[in-house]
Amino acid sequence: MEITVSNEAIQWFKSEMDLVAGEGIRFFGKVYGKTNVHEGFSIGIAREIATTPLVKTEIDGLIFSIDATDDWFFSGYDLTVDYDAAADSPVYHFEPAKSSI
Repeated sequence: MEITVSNEAIQWFKSEMDLVAGEGIRFFGKVYGKTNVHEGFSIGIAREIATTPLVKTEIDGLIFSIDATDDWFFSGYDLTVDYDAAADSPVYHFEPAKSSI
């Protein structure tokens, strides 16, 4: 499982969530919405770092993580986070995992 975040999305997180180097974003699954692989669930974000990380990636000084308790939502997938300028928000894409955990 991997987390990839585009430069544009990183800039959005820094600006909108007032993040500085060493701080992070935790991604989690939540009820309602949908993703390209989940119906009825979407991604939530929190300004924190996972306490029991399933995956943790540092990019441009920021730490992006997923907690082990959210394995049910992310298992088997790599997460790519990009930025949608028209919506002025991050967009999330799931792809089958390139590597196993």
